[in-house]
Amino acid sequence: MYQRPLFQVVKSRILEPRRFIQVLAGPRQVGKTTLVTQVMNDLPFPAHYATADGLAAAGQVWIREQWDIARIRKKQNQSTDFLLILDEIQKVDNWSETVKREWDADSLTGDPIKIILSGSSRLLLQQGLSESLTGRFEMIHPGHWSFREMHEAFGMDLNQFIWLGGYPGSAGIMEKEGRWKQYISDSIIETSISKDILMLTRVEKPALLRRLFELGCLYSGQIFSYTKMLGQLINAGNTTTLAHYLELLSQAGLLTGIEKYASNELTKRSSSPKFQVFNTALITAQRYESFKDIVSQPTLWGHLTESAVGAHLVNHILTDRISVFYWRDRNDEVDFIIQKGEKVIGLEVSSGENHSRKGMAAFQKRFQPHRMILVGKTGILVEEFLQINPADLF
Repeated sequence: MYQRPLFQVVKSRILEPRRFIQVLAGPRQVGKTTLVTQVMNDLPFPAHYATADGLAAAGQVWIREQWDIARIRKKQNQSTDFLLILDEIQKVDNWSETVKREWDADSLTGDPIKIILSGSSRLLLQQGLSESLTGRFEMIHPGHWSFREMHEAFGMDLNQFIWLGGYPGSAGIMEKEGRWKQYISDSIIETSISKDILMLTRVEKPALLRRLFELGCLYSGQIFSYTKMLGQLINAGNTTTLAHYLELLSQAGLLTGIEKYASNELTKRSSSPKFQVFNTALITAQRYESFKDIVSQPTLWGHLTESAVGAHLVNHILTDRISVFYWRDRNDEVDFIIQKGEKVIGLEVSSGENHSRKGMAAFQKRFQPHRMILVGKTGILVEEFLQINPADLF
């Protein structure tokens, strides 16, 4: 079975003598459960796995029950080490308080159990961690699968990846387009919105959040002011509501709004966002056109290619501590600006042979970036760029 590079990271942390709670927070259907079970089956000591997903009422008692099962099995196996994995932990009310209590109780007895917590709601996990578990945890962010991973695991080529995105669970049905679109719509989009956002977070206008997601996917790669959004969306309320809903969609690994690059923080925060999906499958699954229809239209395929590059960048924000922006000044524009520390890189995506470098030249003159990169036929090929870790460009 294919193992993501993240497998070794998680396994090595579990094997370390020093004890931290390992927290895996990532979108749905990116292989978190597969990852932790692979780690569990590859350890030199026993483990216990349990999930709160699907439980009618997973309360704090459920956590204590699973913890006691782990303690009993550790004692029965006469093992020095034991791993407890609690999946979809955010489904349990006040989970962090119970985890803290059980964790601290083990620490006092001198017979601790190693812990992995996993969940698909990054926002709720971070809230619980900051409230109760400060100093006791490490975060691991399993993002959407990259082109390299999808190619190595399933033999996916570049055009397939741009169209199908990085959801490993859908690879087995990628040749059946209608069925694939239904799977993405039902198992990923609807489940992420209904279970990871609406059931777990206060959302006063669920229909507005859904419509914002649809609008963001339709215009992925385009700059869209909140004022313009208000004109496009029925019963939209105000810009504060839209910004909040966009943040919820971002925390669920669906859709984000990239800020404009500027030399001061206030300008960045007040800028119009550029819509960007985390996975191009979220766009194509909602389109009525087929792959053959879109790939034969250079303009539409170019927009989708740019979104694939943008998705590659935003999926590295958490794992590699980079920031992603866009830049525009009147008629000059650069598709993506990435920053790590003090270094800045400008990225322009080109789907044709003759691409104007006017925006790149203007950005270069104003900001003196570390480097400027054209992604396309006359620069770094898209296929090559999608296999590069953006942090390595610095």
